[in-house]
Amino acid sequence: MEESESRALVAGLNRETMDLLVKSYTADGDDEPQNDAEGHNPDSSSPDSSPTRIDLPSKSSAPKVDDTTLALAIANAHAKPIDPIHHVVPFNPTYDQLWAPIYGPAHPYAKDGIAQGMRNHKLGFVEDAAVEPFTFDEQYNTFHKYGYAADPSASAGNNYIGDLETLQKNDGISVYNIPQHEQKRRKIERRKELESEEKEDVDPEEVQNPATDTWLLKNKKSPWAGKKEGLQTELTEEQKKYAEEYAKKKAEEKGGAAEKGEFVADKSTFHGKEERDYQGRSWIAPPKDAKATNDHCYIPKRLVHTWSGHTKGVSAIRFFPKHGHLILSAGMDTKVKIWDVFNSGKCMRTYMGHSKAVRDISFCNDGTKFLTAGYDKNIKYWDTETGQVISTFSTGKIPYVVKLNPDDDKQNILLAGMSDKKIVQWDMNTGQITQEYDQHLGAVNTITFVDNNRRFVTSSDDKSLRVWEFGIPVVIKYISEPHMHSMPSISLHPNTNWLAAQSLDNQILIYSTRERFQLNKKKRFAGHIVAGYACQVNFSPDGRFVMSGDGEGKCWFWDWKSCKVFRTLKCHEGVCIGCEWHPLEQSKVATCGWDGLIKYCRTKPIPAVYCKLVLSVDQHRHIPREDQSGLFSTLGSICE
Repeated sequence: MEESESRALVAGLNRETMDLLVKSYTADGDDEPQNDAEGHNPDSSSPDSSPTRIDLPSKSSAPKVDDTTLALAIANAHAKPIDPIHHVVPFNPTYDQLWAPIYGPAHPYAKDGIAQGMRNHKLGFVEDAAVEPFTFDEQYNTFHKYGYAADPSASAGNNYIGDLETLQKNDGISVYNIPQHEQKRRKIERRKELESEEKEDVDPEEVQNPATDTWLLKNKKSPWAGKKEGLQTELTEEQKKYAEEYAKKKAEEKGGAAEKGEFVADKSTFHGKEERDYQGRSWIAPPKDAKATNDHCYIPKRLVHTWSGHTKGVSAIRFFPKHGHLILSAGMDTKVKIWDVFNSGKCMRTYMGHSKAVRDISFCNDGTKFLTAGYDKNIKYWDTETGQVISTFSTGKIPYVVKLNPDDDKQNILLAGMSDKKIVQWDMNTGQITQEYDQHLGAVNTITFVDNNRRFVTSSDDKSLRVWEFGIPVVIKYISEPHMHSMPSISLHPNTNWLAAQSLDNQILIYSTRERFQLNKKKRFAGHIVAGYACQVNFSPDGRFVMSGDGEGKCWFWDWKSCKVFRTLKCHEGVCIGCEWHPLEQSKVATCGWDGLIKYCRTKPIPAVYCKLVLSVDQHRHIPREDQSGLFSTLGSICE
């Protein structure tokens, strides 16, 4: 009995505990238990299981807001994209809403609804339309003139876009459609013209020929006649001036290369007694006894002859190749003269073909022809014997230096350094420009062939030296240093291993002609003043001496090995611009200057007794020293 009562008590306690737990969970959840009319909970198993509970309403401190408008706006925004016609947006749209496509669903890979692969324009995809060019031009011009045009994408051809009021007013005509009243007016004018032609006696061929006056009268509204009723009989002053300039320009273009420079009639005057001797030999033929006496050169001491014939300064002199029996001179008086050296010492022929000063001259290998370059922009190729001009070359620029290729089989190749920074190569057989070497940054001053004439070195006002392969316009060696000055004259040593370059900082620099074209820092010749003058530098035939003119009229001689000044000679009043060593007579030198003179210097002739005494001294070396000194003093007095 006691056991049954204790079991009933424990069961009642467990039931009450479960009821309390269920109520606590249901009070915290969303669905609260509902009480009946008497306040009892129908879920409870027993009315006496728990006391009655009172539920209080929850309170919030946040103000109550009506979110109906916002909910409607969001619902409408998500419903459709923004209409671009509307000017006011009542809410803040997102980026995706602003760029959403207007028609059709959104493309999964493109925000504006067009795949990247289909895009052929920055604004999207443009379809190709088969429109004829005439139709397109007609509608395009009609739209820009009247404001309307046919819609090419319309299914029917009567659909138009643009200003529809003007379309109705003009009855839909285009710029290429002639209105009815205009067609009628033109027919009337044409009928009147035909009636007037029947009354007048006019040649029908002239009416059909646009070059005749009759055609111009009948076509008054043509582009050639303009709005004038009659023909223009006289030109105005402006038209005359234009016609003269046009005619002059055409004449210059038709003139060819010879008209690019200033034109002067070519002529030559022979000053000798006869052009051929009793044996029929030409006056330019070298004497048969002209031979080199020995290979040893001597420094000249005194003046032996002066050639005067140029009225202005002499810019260059050249001895006749290999023999030197004639000397050619280029004058600033526009003339070129050739002088006899061995016999009379007179001027043999004068060549006149330039209108301005002659800048440079150059013989061909055999001396029968020579080149002249003048400030009149012309290069002329002369026949030495007859004085005739064989050919003339010009690019419209001033040539500063002219050279022929020294190879015997390339004597038809002419190279000229121009004032426009180019070296121009001509084939004199055809007269055509075959190559242009255009790398310099200033006027080209010198052209010197080296390495068996396979290469040539050029100097320029840009203070640089450039080495070229002949025929290839690419620089293979470029020499330019900050300390370098312009080099207006370059000469090749007789052994062809060295170049002497006259630098305008009053010194002569030596460069190797080997592969690297290096400056020889151990050899430097200085002492003369040449700054501002293109004084020529030259070598003796044996290579033992270097010589150059200067700005004070002196001719300087240096020893090649020691680089010391050997002798100076006062030759000219003013600038001594050029100097040449005689190719056969090793003790003779010719110089030219801006005083218009050409001077010929040599050592004093060696008496025959001197040679005999030297031979005697050489054979009798047993002569005492005191007697030798007396003997050599005697020889010295004889030489003086």
